[in-house]
Amino acid sequence: MSRRHTADDAETAANPIYDNPWAYDLACAFRDVRAEVDALLGWWPGPGAPGSVLELAAGPAEHAREFARRGVAATALDLSPAMCAYAAERAAADGVPLEVVRADMTDFALGRRFDLVVTMLDSTAHLMTLDAFVAHLDRVAGHLADGGRYVLEMSHPADRLTDEPSTGGAWSVERDGVRADVRWGAPGDRIDPITQVVREHVTITVTRQDRAEVIRGVVPYRFWTATELTAAVRLSGALEIAAQYGDFTGIGPADPGAWRLITVLRRAG
Repeated sequence: MSRRHTADDAETAANPIYDNPWAYDLACAFRDVRAEVDALLGWWPGPGAPGSVLELAAGPAEHAREFARRGVAATALDLSPAMCAYAAERAAADGVPLEVVRADMTDFALGRRFDLVVTMLDSTAHLMTLDAFVAHLDRVAGHLADGGRYVLEMSHPADRLTDEPSTGGAWSVERDGVRADVRWGAPGDRIDPITQVVREHVTITVTRQDRAEVIRGVVPYRFWTATELTAAVRLSGALEIAAQYGDFTGIGPADPGAWRLITVLRRAG
């Protein structure tokens, strides 16, 4: 099944938010990447540790780089040239081996299989249609080793379907004396009830001792429900759901403290 590219794809690929990977990386620095990689390794069935990992829609490739630090052969794939260049530069600066591939998460062929495949944050929100989601799952299945696992992290459905979202749209982080104030989504942003796409207005204000820089962009996001995820998995038929969690501690997705929808998949059959 081939993917139909849309104007939303182009808007995402060429966007000030993703064209400034250093600022984006700083904005996401609130994540505990080490603890999340611990969880990802814990969900891999073994025996031992996975020998290889592929991070899709990797952006700065924080997780792929952490796997590489732990001796796992890591590959990062992203559509943005700026993100790919940044991920390679950061890996080189850290002294860790990382293969970086520029490709679409629905249409890639690397010629080998991986023990573990991961898509972090909510990168499947860049898949605008059911066809695109199924094509993505098909490609993952074609790159997953026997006994391997695909871990897919999405936003929790409560963020869109209730009046009490599990996450906030504004936060601040500081690293190495540089501060980022982030606003992801504006009060006027509304989800289209037909397409389930929302164009979120994003502002990242980076403040250093001598200057401040404001980066603005509009990011199209497609909201996927849990039942739509299940439908995409069934339509693909190449993968099946092995487990689901509500965060990286392993609580269930229906737990009151759940703030993510994390799905662990394996090859069907």
